This record gives sequence, C-alpha cells and structure tokens, in this order.
Amino acid sequence: MQLVRIAGGDPECRNDDCPTIYATDEPGVIAVQGNIVEHRTPDGEAVVSIPESVLREAVRALGW
Repeated sequence: MQLVRIAGGDPECRNDDCPTIYATDEPGVIAVQGNIVEHRTPDGEAVVSIPESVLREAVRALGW
C-alpha cells in the first residue's frame, strides 16, 4: 500500500512517530497513525488516538 501524508507528521517530531493521516492508493481508503488505545478489536485491527487538530487538517486537505 502506498501512503501519502495529508495531515499531521509535525516536523518537530522525531523518528516520524507523530499522529499522521495518509491518503492511500486504494480509492476511498485513508490510513491513520497514532497511539494505540487499549480496546478489544478483531484480529488485524487496532484503535489509535490522534489529536482533533490532525483530523481537521486532513478534512481541509481533502476538501471535505
């Protein structure tokens, strides 16, 4: 899967470990990088937390 950063990824972060939202090469699919939240999920899935500001930035970048 190809990822293109559309929000987050603050340049102040070290090792690219900041909450970030990516567009993917799959139509209609975005990817989110954040901190893992302890919550039961199906195998192969995870719940992550991201700042609201990153989500708002992504919405603006996508023109929604």
